[in-house]
Amino acid sequence: MSGTLYLCGTPIGNLEDISFRVIDILKTVDLIAAEDTRHTLHLLNHFQINTPMTSYHEHNKQSKGAYIIQKLQQNMNVALVSDAGMPAISDPGADLVKICYENDIAVTAVPGASACIIAVVLSGLDTRRFVFEGFLPSDKKERRMVLQTLSKEHRTMILYEAPHRLLHTLEELSDTLGEYRTLVTMKELTKKYEQIRKDSIKGHIDYYKKYSPKGEFVLAIEGISLLQQKKESQQIYQSLSIEEHMEQYLSQGLSQKDAMKQVAKDRGVSKREIYAHYHNNGGI
Repeated sequence: MSGTLYLCGTPIGNLEDISFRVIDILKTVDLIAAEDTRHTLHLLNHFQINTPMTSYHEHNKQSKGAYIIQKLQQNMNVALVSDAGMPAISDPGADLVKICYENDIAVTAVPGASACIIAVVLSGLDTRRFVFEGFLPSDKKERRMVLQTLSKEHRTMILYEAPHRLLHTLEELSDTLGEYRTLVTMKELTKKYEQIRKDSIKGHIDYYKKYSPKGEFVLAIEGISLLQQKKESQQIYQSLSIEEHMEQYLSQGLSQKDAMKQVAKDRGVSKREIYAHYHNNGGI
């Protein structure tokens, strides 16, 4: 029989946002695995929690992961906490959860604050569908690929960013998504000096060139509407002549009839218009 790994959500700023259940779990488990034990110690001292701690973070996750699994297999209960919010989101805790399942160790969540969800509901953007991207990749090639994917994303997008990289990221978003896409920047969430700014990407760039960014940021970005995407696609096709556009589909093996149908759809015109143009120019 093994113990249970508890994924405990901790406050992202305001200590009063911790739940009674999280406090109880942190007091009664045998061990707390913390991203930064010094940071978590402030939380534990505030609520008079004396449970032993061990560190678990990106740089020691292999050795400490094995250590924590060993403790769980010895029927000890372990609470996993990050510096703020729910562990295992953009966090090495996700690796520990996978290892627990591989070893038939029970895992459960003790819900708490999440910057991602708070950002969605505060953004004023569409909340029916959204996508969490976390921090953009540091690798330039992978980063470009992700940004290109986001340029076609219909859902509200949530990103995390550090203050020293914010302006660079905003400029990349402007280049990829367009400078007038609506964006909401949020910082100091749940704290006394919480700040929420809703503006175009260009507006944010102008603002943060004037006022140096401070604090950790959450960005909520408006997804592209289907109508806007259709208009942009049509603009791209307008750069082709109808003959060039037809040839693209004919070279793929489409019949003349099907090619005309697809060209008309791409350009947002009737099939009759494409037929007439093609016929008048000797294409049929």
